[in-house]
Amino acid sequence: MYKQIVITGFGGQGVVLAGKIVGQAAAIVDKLESTLVQSYGPESRGGACSAQVTIADGPIYFPYIKNPDILVCMSQSGYDKQHHTLKDDGTLVIEQDLVKPVGDRDYYAVPCTRYAEEIGHKMMANIIMVGFMAGITGAISLDAARSTVEKSVPKGTEEKNLKAFERGWEHAQATLKGRRHKAAGKPGVVA
Repeated sequence: MYKQIVITGFGGQGVVLAGKIVGQAAAIVDKLESTLVQSYGPESRGGACSAQVTIADGPIYFPYIKNPDILVCMSQSGYDKQHHTLKDDGTLVIEQDLVKPVGDRDYYAVPCTRYAEEIGHKMMANIIMVGFMAGITGAISLDAARSTVEKSVPKGTEEKNLKAFERGWEHAQATLKGRRHKAAGKPGVVA
């Protein structure tokens, strides 16, 4: 197993924390190898940023990612900069209210910012995205992701963040179920 994941967005969205959670969940709970490389633009809030996470069941010799298996885009500028690097058979995951993909590549979308606002804190969009990405790709297990979220967020916010994570995970399960029904030709189902 060798998965390369790039999470991209803008400063202030919690992109690096999302990458850290994915990497720690893989290494500490799922007992896999993982690396994290983070990058920021010249501005801290509002500038481009990304997290590159490699997960493997063996040694990782090079932590930088040129062509990810999974690309998670939380901003249009991140998508514009990175979408061409995704492997042909890779998985594209987007923030549906902030990213408008071009071309005919298949993708999975979640309105994580809107969901975070509904929960009561816009800053939890990254946690919703972690839940959604984990549910869609299976790159990290549900238990690993959930327990790492709980340990990674500020004290006193664990319950809200777990609720945010569950919202993303549930949206992923509904999306996958809708696609299975659509592929089976069942009427009235929209993926």
